[in-house]
Amino acid sequence: MGLISLWPNHNLSGQRSVTQLAVAQRDQPLIIDSGRGDFVDRFGRAITGKTIQTLALFPHAGERGSHEQLVRLASLLHMNVKELHDKVSGVKQPILWTDDGAFEPIALSASELQELTNIHLEGIRVVPYRLRYLMPYSASQSIGYVSQHPERVRAEYGHEYATGLMKLDAVIGASGLERSLDRLLRGGRETMASYYLDAAGQPLRGLGLRVVSPVNRLYPLTVVTTLDLQLQEQIDHYIDFQGLKEGAVVVLDTATGDIAAIASRPALNPERIGLQGTDAANHAIRATEPGSIFKLVTEAAALEAGVTSPDESFHCTGEYGKYGLSDWKHGGHGDLTLREGLAHSCNIVFATIAERLHAKQLSATAYRLGIGHQAGWHSEKPIGPIMGPLRLLMEEESGMLFATTPVADDGGLLAQTGIGQRDVKLSPLQAANMVVTIVNDGKAFQPRLVKEIRYANGQRFVSFPIQRAPEPKGRISPATADELRKGMEDVVAEGTGYTIRGGIWQLAGKSGTAEVIRSGKSLVNQWFIGYGPTKRPRYAVAVLAENRLPNSPNQATQLFRGILDIVAQHDKGLGAK
Repeated sequence: MGLISLWPNHNLSGQRSVTQLAVAQRDQPLIIDSGRGDFVDRFGRAITGKTIQTLALFPHAGERGSHEQLVRLASLLHMNVKELHDKVSGVKQPILWTDDGAFEPIALSASELQELTNIHLEGIRVVPYRLRYLMPYSASQSIGYVSQHPERVRAEYGHEYATGLMKLDAVIGASGLERSLDRLLRGGRETMASYYLDAAGQPLRGLGLRVVSPVNRLYPLTVVTTLDLQLQEQIDHYIDFQGLKEGAVVVLDTATGDIAAIASRPALNPERIGLQGTDAANHAIRATEPGSIFKLVTEAAALEAGVTSPDESFHCTGEYGKYGLSDWKHGGHGDLTLREGLAHSCNIVFATIAERLHAKQLSATAYRLGIGHQAGWHSEKPIGPIMGPLRLLMEEESGMLFATTPVADDGGLLAQTGIGQRDVKLSPLQAANMVVTIVNDGKAFQPRLVKEIRYANGQRFVSFPIQRAPEPKGRISPATADELRKGMEDVVAEGTGYTIRGGIWQLAGKSGTAEVIRSGKSLVNQWFIGYGPTKRPRYAVAVLAENRLPNSPNQATQLFRGILDIVAQHDKGLGAK
């Protein structure tokens, strides 16, 4: 078997949806199945791909049939006869039947199909059509969408284009896994529906509709993701019901680092890219300001460097006395230890210990915790028949600590960085993965979104193994990880996360609020990251609520409790099976 090369590129401009393309072909048979591979969750439940029965309209010269037949079809389609006549008489190319303004064809019910057996009109036939997207579209930004993109066809499929194997208007993956695995997903061939006419535009008797499907027991491929579709859908429904307008949720399995659920808001509408109120950007892998959740990194760096200890005492008056830095609590926290400083998220404590560090120490610790570089699953070497490099979430942003490399240790820069402000940015995926690393005594994973790819006959094509993250800068010690866990438990027991006590599982975590400026307006990013249950952690969760009004309740904290209850109930159900 030959090697399959995957070539990345990130330009997403100038795109059209897959259904627009399927129903807008001239002088060609109607494509009713692109042959593209589909995605399923880890239990085999479909994320993309569903065959429906729908009506296809083909060009036809002359009358379609009797007035009585048109009346019956119009009644079935809930329209008047004139509207139906105007629509079918104007067909110049094969099209699928859609409602006005809709992109997807109309699925016919069993009773409608039965009634259509008694309606005989020329050039109007029932065809099986393969829907790409299932609504609501789960993990939409991470799975991605397909579109036309001539520039990328030239850049990434230059040989195929030059040899005539691929046209400039070909449908290719535009984002997410659709893009990173595009060459594999394109392995199947199209299914065509043709309606034969003679030179006068009349149907050829005895031929009529013909559906030609490829016969290949190996293609299309099926991508088995790490997602749990039932859990994903429950979380999607919950965050929408609770009104998360902008932000993300990431749920990782602490034993493997696998992505069990990943949600981004605003949601993506794959058929209406750019529609107001939607967003193709994946907020779960986009780096943004973290605020106080970064204090976990600062504490880890200070403990590793030996510049503080868990029981060191600090005094907080509410003002740091320099750099214009103050605490969030008016009047301060008084006397408190380092662990209490984390529980109550004291800015003064963390600015103090950050100034004791060198910038390189803070950067190295952040790297060990998965920040400042892409954390998701990737390979530089061939994986089975796939020739690397391959990154599953190719749009993932690296995040950063410093906008430029500090030429010397700057106290103000370190103090502000230490509380998660200034230039610090990380993604919800990185934040959840940091929690997994802490839970695993410093051992870091590369979160997977794909477990394996299978042939159409069910045989395995390639597996994507669970991968530990490389450790060029080493790892944090088990003792440091243990202290961070104790501090996160105190956050919920008595600190800034006390409002999430009392759920199904006992939880641990860290809240965060980052001041941001968007279009000249002061807003905040609200975070809560953590794990549960505390005694035997099963899942790590990061919740981000972006661009919220200052002084508004921490929506991320509220969502975190509800999401972990959903996860706990779901986990119990899985254990009972």
